[in-house]
Amino acid sequence: MTRHLEYDVWRHTMTGTHLKDAHMARYRRALGGLLALVAVAGGTACARGDDTSAWQYAAHATIDDANTDHHGLRVVLHRLTTEDGGPGALVALGGRADGAVLTSGVVDVRSHASVRGDSRFRIGSMTKPFVATVVLQLVGEGRVALDAPVERYLPGVVRGHGNDGRRVTVRQLLQHTSGIPDYLDYLKPEDVLNDPLAHYDTRDLVKLALSHPPAFEPGAEWRYSNTGYLLAGMLIEQVTGHPYGDEIRHRIIEPLGLRQTSVPDDAAEIRGPHARGYARLGKDAPLKDITALNPTVAGPSGAMVSSGADFNRFLGALLRGKLLAPTQLHEMMRTRPTGDPGGGAYGLGLESHPLPCGGLAWGHDGGIPGYQTTGAATADGRQATAMVNLYPGGTDAQNDDMTSAVQTALCGS
Repeated sequence: MTRHLEYDVWRHTMTGTHLKDAHMARYRRALGGLLALVAVAGGTACARGDDTSAWQYAAHATIDDANTDHHGLRVVLHRLTTEDGGPGALVALGGRADGAVLTSGVVDVRSHASVRGDSRFRIGSMTKPFVATVVLQLVGEGRVALDAPVERYLPGVVRGHGNDGRRVTVRQLLQHTSGIPDYLDYLKPEDVLNDPLAHYDTRDLVKLALSHPPAFEPGAEWRYSNTGYLLAGMLIEQVTGHPYGDEIRHRIIEPLGLRQTSVPDDAAEIRGPHARGYARLGKDAPLKDITALNPTVAGPSGAMVSSGADFNRFLGALLRGKLLAPTQLHEMMRTRPTGDPGGGAYGLGLESHPLPCGGLAWGHDGGIPGYQTTGAATADGRQATAMVNLYPGGTDAQNDDMTSAVQTALCGS
């Protein structure tokens, strides 16, 4: 779910400028954002976790790459795991680059194990491009119409307090122009923090959102809403007869051979080599290990697990037309401005941003307890995915350096 459980907004990742207030607000609408609010309000609802400070393990930071051509990236990664306070970080390069994965810091502040290039991590709202791709495949098969009302596929679901599925289209769900409230604005963060293994039913989360009036008339504005992707996941299940995760596995993960990517359903643990995820619930609070999390709190808006190399492969295949027919890929890349002064615009599950070296980068950000992520690709075949295993609780400098890492990777400087 990015924004909150993701932070998402593909942000600014490619602008080289500081996050603006509007983007930060959007960023904080992800579950991680909710948790950040709790940190400010009083993070004592969480039991104390590992009390090792960033500065204690920063001395163990290493950069796992012998290629001297990536000096700029190595500097940024080192900064993420020292000055910025993140335990560990990585940037995976794909496409025209050499396929290297640069790493810094540790995956576990107790064992001080170094970050592995094949580390898996929760990707938060970077789940959204997968969900949007499946919906657009169904459009290509004639089973879904982008501009049909949601009511056609989910009769009676979007109702109440001015919300009306007869007036909201499938396109608007995917583009965050539906006006449907974001459920993460109303989920009590204490509930998630105190019981991270709790199961959440997607329909209940949708009902929570729909118990509030819409933010605006459908199509009138742009505002990030994780609820739209919960509904998109429900639509996939209604149309295909299978859970959205099964469709992602069948249509994307298996054909592309994404062996480090999964849709974990109720599984709270991350399988295979992975970075442990941490949160800092206050400026001087100790790190809390929040690796174990039931991802149903994010569902189709942000539940997936992947690796840097796998997400690069997915983005590369998507932009090369390996997953969508030209007509559907064109619709995915028809964007609407988000209000970002840096020129960010949102399509259907993808955000574009101008690169300082020219051209556009296409991708998404993610933020879910334990992990901040961002991934982007260019039409000419470059990809980059970055991860730091601290969220929420990162500094503004961490946000800026995540942006800088992907920008530097894509621009080759």
